Amino acid sequence: MESAKFTKNDNEFICENCGVKVEKLGYTSRDHCNYCLHSKHVDIYPGDRQEQCKGILVPIDVEINSKKGYVIVYKCSRCNKIKRNVLAKDDNMEIVYEIMRNKTI
Repeated sequence: MESAKFTKNDNEFICENCGVKVEKLGYTSRDHCNYCLHSKHVDIYPGDRQEQCKGILVPIDVEINSKKGYVIVYKCSRCNKIKRNVLAKDDNMEIVYEIMRNKTI
């Protein structure tokens, strides 16, 4: 069941970090690049696209959650806010493991 504060917003986009065209996810909202795992600080609540910051969300850690699986931890390059998001099925696992080995927190 999706949260009342979740808005499905599954659009393709060009990653502002690596330039890759990121396709729609299909089963939930796509919110980060599946190649480099960077995101953009655009949501207050998942999918709402109401955040005014618009900074690049840099993946700084990956946590393992017993209910959600792998969760990417981001730090915004503009406002320094920490955000979290569940890994997508097609995310680059080599980058996931690299982040886990090289935590910057």
